[in-house]
Amino acid sequence: MADDGDSAADVYDVYDAAVIGAGVVGTAVARLLSHHRLSVALIDAEADVGAGTSKANTAILHTGFDATPGSLESRLVARGYELLSAYGPSVGIAIEHTGAVLVAWDDEQAMSLPKLAARAAANGYGSTEIIDAATVYHLEPHLGPGATAGMVVPDEHIIDPWAAPLAYAREAIANGVTWLPNHRVTKLEVAADTTLLTTSPGEGLRARFIVNAAGLYSDAINELFGLDSFTVRPRRGELIVFDKLARPLLNRTILPVPTAHTKGVLVAPTVFGNIMLGPTAEDIDDKTATGSTRHGLDDLLAKGRRIVPALLTEEVTAVYAGLRAATQHSDYQIEHHRDLRYVCLGGIRSTGLTASMALAEEALARLVECGLEADSKDADQLRSIRVTNLGEAFERPYQMGGSGPIVCHCERVTHDEIHDACTNLPPATTLDGVRRRTRALAGRCQGFYCSAEVCAIAAAVGDRTMAEWLGVS
Repeated sequence: MADDGDSAADVYDVYDAAVIGAGVVGTAVARLLSHHRLSVALIDAEADVGAGTSKANTAILHTGFDATPGSLESRLVARGYELLSAYGPSVGIAIEHTGAVLVAWDDEQAMSLPKLAARAAANGYGSTEIIDAATVYHLEPHLGPGATAGMVVPDEHIIDPWAAPLAYAREAIANGVTWLPNHRVTKLEVAADTTLLTTSPGEGLRARFIVNAAGLYSDAINELFGLDSFTVRPRRGELIVFDKLARPLLNRTILPVPTAHTKGVLVAPTVFGNIMLGPTAEDIDDKTATGSTRHGLDDLLAKGRRIVPALLTEEVTAVYAGLRAATQHSDYQIEHHRDLRYVCLGGIRSTGLTASMALAEEALARLVECGLEADSKDADQLRSIRVTNLGEAFERPYQMGGSGPIVCHCERVTHDEIHDACTNLPPATTLDGVRRRTRALAGRCQGFYCSAEVCAIAAAVGDRTMAEWLGVS
């Protein structure tokens, strides 16, 4: 077993564990492993953490009230909710306690509410309350006409989805994990004691144990081990983000009655002060198809017009689409193989953010079953971290002073925030990475006024020119 490393630059001949995938699940696993006397590599095909499925989701901290009782997802979402609710505020992840109301729009949906309440209770969540239509409109007066009943879920909250993988990764690196971006795994060769991973730069590294947290590509990694227990078929979810002036239209998240295929289209406030409408649910074959579509946006607008009609008179700030790692199975696909020294965390869909810390616990337990010796570090050996709290309900750096002039006026992001985003490990190396760390470029003008200055700050602290940051050849 290797000695503890002091920085992200530590390189080992053989790692105790390699985590493939640096989304919210993979970074959570790396963070937990960093609390043990292990050498760990965190590998991703992209240039940044959280740059795949994790960057485009509905940003809800789920209670798991509507999960299938007895499923892996039910157990891990409930545990993950508990863990992330405690961890988030301690490191600066914005979590806003809003609650949610599930709205029935016809008598058939209203009749299904007691079954949903019973399902919630079977999942260990007993705080739901079925309410009549008059109470629904009292809670949410801007809802469109036609609601017949509702069910309050008081502990469904909203969260900064980008800060979670960043915090996990920052803590993992601070505690010795080696961060290897731009390393797509192309080949795996299992030997007696180690596995050789060949990555897209043509480099190779060895690890004793492997964790597959590759999201959309978790089935591809499984296949490299000669396994075919599931296939990922992306489920595209398109979303519309409305301007902050729309925020008074909602008091809490408005949930639909879920179906067997999808949780449906919701209308939710965000911790950044916007309102979000979505997602759609379209099964596709292309794992790179993250562009918005005309038919998808039209479908969302039609549903939004029924749910909160006044929303459609508000300005749209952005549209985006994310791909969920849907499989032919209804549950998470978690497996381990002692002979391969391999743990797979596959089929992690929209609840992965909430379940992430519990998934890390599950991965560690299964690694131990595969033979990993994981001795915990002493508390005084662990380094703590913080991320910038970007929630509108909390005090922001520009309000505290001492962080330099405001650069992005739409989102009130300061010079020092952008500088820190490009220097703190893991550093932002793309404009999208700066956006996720600071909210710069994400406001009404979408970077029209501030992108040049953001790039100038980034270029001044890095080894790239301003033109390279802007993507100008």
